[in-house]
Amino acid sequence: MINDTEALPPLSSTDEASDEQYMAAVTARDQAALAALYQRHKCLLRTIVSRILNSDSESDDLLQEIFIEIWNQAPNYDPSKGKALGWIVTLARRRSIDKLRKKQASFRCEERLRVETDATSQAASHIAADLEAVANDHKNILQRILKSLPDAQRDVLHLNFYHGLSHREIAARTGIPLGTIKTRLDLALCKVRKSVLALGGMQAWTLNQS
Repeated sequence: MINDTEALPPLSSTDEASDEQYMAAVTARDQAALAALYQRHKCLLRTIVSRILNSDSESDDLLQEIFIEIWNQAPNYDPSKGKALGWIVTLARRRSIDKLRKKQASFRCEERLRVETDATSQAASHIAADLEAVANDHKNILQRILKSLPDAQRDVLHLNFYHGLSHREIAARTGIPLGTIKTRLDLALCKVRKSVLALGGMQAWTLNQS
């Protein structure tokens, strides 16, 4: 819509249109009048915008948006309430402040998200460390209990619990009668449960009895 090369037809310095006349033409949808206002006030408005945003690239983009809004809001301009330039500057300042507030709000949102993410990550790390410590404690306790079992019972329990072998599979592998396997495994499981409960009442511990 706005191009630096666009302008109204050449006028002499004595009859050059006023800002109010240009605004009236913009209200009548004259793009050349808008281009003339842009040429006349772009430096002033860019200075105002850049002081608020403190960003040259954002200032250039917003300046274009401001003149688009001037085009859209021109019918709302009332010359009886003040000069056209004052209306334009007020519009430019308002758009710049709105842009700055959105930018600051976005920054605060990103900062909150970063803080919350860091806190969540730290909490997850602590939880993982706690779980690992508990798992290691349970593992050490179980190893001590298993070492306290007779060799025959520990061997059968090891094949059942760690290798997942059934009673019949253990009997076939070891050549020990099935009834003996069941008896040894039952005795081993009973001793392990009693030892676990005596050490802390951890009733959630279970062993495979397939």
